[in-house]
Amino acid sequence: MVVLSKLVLVAAMALVGWAYKATRPPAAAILGGPGGPAVTSPRVQLKDGRHLAYREGGVAREIAEYKIIFFHGFGNTKESDFPVSQELAEELKIYLLYFDRAGYGDSDANPKRGLKSDATDVEELADALHLGEKFYVVGTSMGGYIVWSCLNYIPHRLAGASLVVPAVNYWWPMPADVSASAYSKLHAADRRTFWFAHHMPWLFYAWFKQKLFRIAPVMQGQPEAFTEQDWEILTAIQRKEQETGQVDMGKKATQQGTYDSLCRDATILFGAWEFNPTAMKNPFPDGDGVVSIWQGREDRIVRVEVQRYVAEKLPWVRYHEHPEGGHLFVCVDGLGDKVIRELLLGEEPQAL
Repeated sequence: MVVLSKLVLVAAMALVGWAYKATRPPAAAILGGPGGPAVTSPRVQLKDGRHLAYREGGVAREIAEYKIIFFHGFGNTKESDFPVSQELAEELKIYLLYFDRAGYGDSDANPKRGLKSDATDVEELADALHLGEKFYVVGTSMGGYIVWSCLNYIPHRLAGASLVVPAVNYWWPMPADVSASAYSKLHAADRRTFWFAHHMPWLFYAWFKQKLFRIAPVMQGQPEAFTEQDWEILTAIQRKEQETGQVDMGKKATQQGTYDSLCRDATILFGAWEFNPTAMKNPFPDGDGVVSIWQGREDRIVRVEVQRYVAEKLPWVRYHEHPEGGHLFVCVDGLGDKVIRELLLGEEPQAL
């Protein structure tokens, strides 16, 4: 019995040791440091000493009449263009600013990253580049939650905001039938992965790295996460990267590791929020700015039921739903220009 008890104790200690190691993420690779990834982008330094990498497009800042900051999605970087045409940028004199969110690409990781810090990063970036008192923001997919954060924490700095297929939290305050209906339509692996991110964020990194059970298809870029049109668009983008010798966006995004990029995205989005997006006040009560949501009805990644509920609770938000659109629907038919024209000029799209 004594020998058996010792064996049980050793096994228990080994299990605890494995669990500790599995749940403890490795330190982020130090950008520009010994053995770390090289920094290949211009960067600005924030008040806490971190750096954010950025890329500029459109017209020059000095002559721009409109300045827009774009927030990239899950597993992407500042190299992910929003589909706004150069013709429109020149016609309206639009300055476009893309940046790597904290922990992605060439931007330093933030061990204290959260909803508020993501918004203040945007504010500090804008000030470092002298964008002026107000600017516009556009968030796509996972980048959508940054827009909600900006609307909550720095609304006084915004001239307008567009949320394009913005990621949603299925634990936001909403009727049970709405959340249950939307959640049940997700892929089973999506449900498991999102559940871990919400209920056991401390274990999420271990879940994300394990190989026994399947994680969310969208996090692995698998075909079943997308509509047929989405997949065609995605493969075309990847083919272009290969043909032109562009940097592999997926590898660049996680060059510091997956914990401070992908995993933090998931645990922040699906975690407990400090504010309720469905109860926000109109940041433009005098009608001097536009907030819009653009959603594809056939989107398999972000369920349309939640977007409809949010739009119903926030009547000041302009809601646009494409009847056949998936997650990447804005990339076709010049819809990117329609998003921007409404954001800047208030022009309602005639048809989707």
